[in-house]
Amino acid sequence: MEINNSNPNNISSRTDRKLIERNRRNQMKALYSELNSLVPHYNSRESISLPDQLGEAANYIKRLQTNLERMKQRKDSLLSGGQSMNIASSRTGFSPKGPQIQIHEMGSSLVIGLTTDTHSRFIFNDTIRILHEEGADIVNASFSVVGNTAFHTIHLTVGELTPDYHGVAVTRIAERLNKFIYDAHA
Repeated sequence: MEINNSNPNNISSRTDRKLIERNRRNQMKALYSELNSLVPHYNSRESISLPDQLGEAANYIKRLQTNLERMKQRKDSLLSGGQSMNIASSRTGFSPKGPQIQIHEMGSSLVIGLTTDTHSRFIFNDTIRILHEEGADIVNASFSVVGNTAFHTIHLTVGELTPDYHGVAVTRIAERLNKFIYDAHA
């Protein structure tokens, strides 16, 4: 039995299959290119074979999944740690630690981190008062509350005078704030 390939229907059918296959290949090429553009490339190689591109994409997705799981576990442990701290705080009425202060000098600016329990409402106000008494210009102050603990951040500048005065002013502010926090904790 001999097949007649000269039939117009066979030629049209073959052309259609070729066109469909070419479109499929072009679509796959575009999808591979898009996938490749979404994956960070740690190697500086210019051309990567298609199987290597797919391997890199698969490894990248696995790393993302692992990081996501690790972050979920960390979030859960932080949330459960915060809840146990709240339970302990509500029994005693106080935060496990007294107020704490950290002072960081950044050029002519200071960043103050103040950690208190939520029942110590006046420590933040007194801190601001001390800063004003020392002539500091408060640029920004913000806070956030997690459980029974309030985290305050204060950004300020200290005088535009000579560098010598700046150093003296910063030292004086640090001493006064540390003494105030120590006395508030005692």
